[in-house]
Amino acid sequence: MTNAQQRIEAIFEQVIKRNPGEPEFHQAVREVIDTLAPVLEKHPSYAEQKIIERICEPERQIIFRVPWQDDNGEVHINRGFRVGFNSALGPYKGGLRFHPSVMLGTIKFLAFEQTFKNALTGLPIGSGKGGSDFDPKGKSDSEVMRFCQSFMTELYRHIGELTDVPAGDMGVGAREIGYLFGQYKRITNRYESGILTGKSPSWGGALVRKEATGYGAVFFAEEMLKIKGRDLEGAKCLVSGSGNVAIYAMEKLQSLGAKVVACSDSAGFIYDKTGIDLNTVKQVKEVERQRIKNYVNEHPDAEYHENDNIWDIPCDLALPCATQNELDENSARTLINNGCMAVSEGANMPCTPEAVRLFLDSDVAYGPGKAANAGGVATSALEMQQNASRDSWSFEHTEKRLKEIMTNIHNDCYNTAEEFGYKGNYMVGANIASFRRVAEAMLAFGVI
Repeated sequence: MTNAQQRIEAIFEQVIKRNPGEPEFHQAVREVIDTLAPVLEKHPSYAEQKIIERICEPERQIIFRVPWQDDNGEVHINRGFRVGFNSALGPYKGGLRFHPSVMLGTIKFLAFEQTFKNALTGLPIGSGKGGSDFDPKGKSDSEVMRFCQSFMTELYRHIGELTDVPAGDMGVGAREIGYLFGQYKRITNRYESGILTGKSPSWGGALVRKEATGYGAVFFAEEMLKIKGRDLEGAKCLVSGSGNVAIYAMEKLQSLGAKVVACSDSAGFIYDKTGIDLNTVKQVKEVERQRIKNYVNEHPDAEYHENDNIWDIPCDLALPCATQNELDENSARTLINNGCMAVSEGANMPCTPEAVRLFLDSDVAYGPGKAANAGGVATSALEMQQNASRDSWSFEHTEKRLKEIMTNIHNDCYNTAEEFGYKGNYMVGANIASFRRVAEAMLAFGVI
């Protein structure tokens, strides 16, 4: 073990000691710092100034109480979070997640990942994440509004277009962003459209933002396939999830000639060998807000598999777009044995470490989430540009900029991996390319 590797082991032990009971955060840190030994050897100043140690510690962690009343007048208490992880490249930037599973460790893992994802975009944004253990499912619009108003009543004092710019994430869509912005506007008596992204295009939002994460994951997959001398025309695809990311990944895949045969939700998956009818999926999930099994009511020839594994279906391309650690070692082995060419992560950390190792040891091109799903935050940064200039771009122009950014991210990852002797390893390339960008800024600012 080299001195650099020994140092990294010591850093990781300290991270575990300082952050007990946060396995997702530990996993995210381990996945990044395990690839950084060659960088420390090439740039000794990073070790001397303890850049890795500093980059693993959030700059600020805010936890607050969120009381609200339901439609029956009963009082509920939820917990709100906002973690500003790193502001070396710009104001904190990252989404808000409303889901019962949210706890501090979840937010820290997401914010840590956001540090490197945002750096890869090449845009001037730092990293943050936030949210609450509030569950918007089954709540009325009035209940969601009252919760969002209570949440923003505390959050507003910690954010700003030059300080921290939240966006949407799981459980936080255009409805929630609208309620949050309305309360911010009411409290501050200012129309600062740049303090939130993911807004409706009718009042300061960017076109393509809704589609951006899914589109971006497909653009990244397209570039990986080009390296293999293949394209998406006729490719058989699996997309886990049926939320925003999954829906628009499927939309872009189909527009580029691919055939999506399966998608899922938390209860099961649908398989349609003729190709998924995306209009039906949108109706079921976006309009009716029902389970994906209702798809077969309109398409009786399709199959619904309850609690089965979507990754058992043979495919050319897999896009895990649901949630963290959804694709495990056994699923990875199945995909490899079935001839899958590439995996592009639409969700954050959807593949377990064991699954990732199998992909990296095989001929499967593996696009890690910090690179492959960076399209969402990239387009959020484009929304910030439009807000700052009081401008509004066309759908075509914004999508063109998104594709350029995703192509550049792919090339940075590929070329950096090759520079350090890991040709074709996008995980190593993404980690090193993004780390160097943040590290150089941190060195320039001194010990702060």
